[in-house]
Amino acid sequence: MDTQRLIAFIVFSFSLLLLWNAWQDYSAPKAPTPEVAVQPADPAVPTPSLPTPAPVVEPAVPGEAVMGARALVRTDVLTAVIDANGGDIRELVLGAYRRNDDRTQPMKLFEERAGRNYFAQSGFIGEGLPNHKTLFELVPGEHELQPGQDELKLALKATVDGAEVVKTYTFRRGSYVIGVEQTVRNAGATPVEGHPYYQLLRHGKAPEGESALMYTFTGPAVYTEAGKFQKVDFGDIAKGKQDHARQAQDGWIGLVQHHFVATWLTQDPADASRREFYTRAVGGDEYTAGMILPAIKVAPGETRSVATRLYAGPQEQEKLKALAPGLEHVVDYGIFTVLAYPLFVLLNWLENLVGNWGWAIVLLTVLIKLAFYPLSAASYKSMAQMRKLAPRLQSLKEKFGDDRQKLHEAMMKIYQEEKINPLGGCLPILVQIPVFIALYWVLLGAVELRQAPWALWIHDLSSPDPYYILPLVMAATMFIQQKLSPTPPDPVQAKVMMIMPLVFSVFFFFFPAGLVLYWLVNNVLSILQQWRINTVIERAGHGTRKR
Repeated sequence: MDTQRLIAFIVFSFSLLLLWNAWQDYSAPKAPTPEVAVQPADPAVPTPSLPTPAPVVEPAVPGEAVMGARALVRTDVLTAVIDANGGDIRELVLGAYRRNDDRTQPMKLFEERAGRNYFAQSGFIGEGLPNHKTLFELVPGEHELQPGQDELKLALKATVDGAEVVKTYTFRRGSYVIGVEQTVRNAGATPVEGHPYYQLLRHGKAPEGESALMYTFTGPAVYTEAGKFQKVDFGDIAKGKQDHARQAQDGWIGLVQHHFVATWLTQDPADASRREFYTRAVGGDEYTAGMILPAIKVAPGETRSVATRLYAGPQEQEKLKALAPGLEHVVDYGIFTVLAYPLFVLLNWLENLVGNWGWAIVLLTVLIKLAFYPLSAASYKSMAQMRKLAPRLQSLKEKFGDDRQKLHEAMMKIYQEEKINPLGGCLPILVQIPVFIALYWVLLGAVELRQAPWALWIHDLSSPDPYYILPLVMAATMFIQQKLSPTPPDPVQAKVMMIMPLVFSVFFFFFPAGLVLYWLVNNVLSILQQWRINTVIERAGHGTRKR
């Protein structure tokens, strides 16, 4: 197998893998929620493993959310809609980002829409304390962070059986971290006790506008120091395959989608208090992922508070790493993370140097090509030698016809005479494949490339080329590479290799422009290197000896 066919095989196999993953995710039927015994508690309200009385509330119809008075909060980076019913965050708009399916509209991370609900909810588990079904009092209308103001607070109040609970949201300038503090004042005559809980409710679908060819994970993720980073599939939750509760002394839980994440974090990243993480299906293709904190006890006349944080925003790795241990792992680099992260660091450094992500990709491709120059040179040298031997190999094929054994023996004799290893170009390419795949995941997963322009008509490196110019030019470079490579002696193989550039160009029509730019630059550099080596080999006269 010559190097050109090896490259085509690997790229084609990788493309088929992406297609298969996307098809599996798209076509797999949603498993029905397993039947359970009727319980007096609302199935959407979590129940801790430790025995604690659960609140008795009427279950809501899955997919429907009761609406109360609304407050709209605006900061310089986000807009949030908070509902008095439960004190939920029902909408969260990230003004710096656009939707994939409609570039004229801002990105909605949380939203209230039939079949696509996505909320942040919190409350208490315990008698006499509010949960996310309780009606709070709030001041409706707009609340906007003013110039010169660094912090904006919004308070909601609920009174249940003599216990007054104030839920306070804190928004800060330039931050996607929302502080959530729940203060309990016991005005009754008996103690109250409850477990604070924080959860995210989301539908089980992938984000709208995502390409079926560019499969990325959507679903809950949990991190603990003991268990490390773990993804939880919505389908497994629906089938009851996932543990509904896991206890730890640290960690966080969140919901991940392409480029964005929402996660509940404790107030102090070093907090070592016991917590319980859970995931569950609540029906109607809706799921919850959340955490339960240790119970607080409030004596009559006493006031106690518990605070946590909600991060809901882009997957910017350095900022995520500073928020909590392991949070940077939500950026999915696949099995080659150990290679991908250094590549991203280098890419980010280059972008800071040149001020453009497109040119940073070009420079990174050049640097990678230089790093692998000796391996590539060995590969292209083998290909050039094989190319010179092509006429002699073809004459052998004509001479021996279908006698494959004699043909093979004659070919081996020529390889020995010319001191050529026909597989000499394979190993150098195989060594480079993990790096190529790692860079693929870097360019796919980096939110920094979302809406990042390069030049001319390329205004978003995370989206396909709107005019398909880059894929077509890349196809042309693949044709040139074919001409510089040895022609397979089998006519059928030769025809297949000639149409491969066309096939791959169709695949790349749907790939983000940043990925196509990388492959295009890599092809151009490969052509220059291969042309130079071919010229040197031809001048040296390899493969010209007659029999």
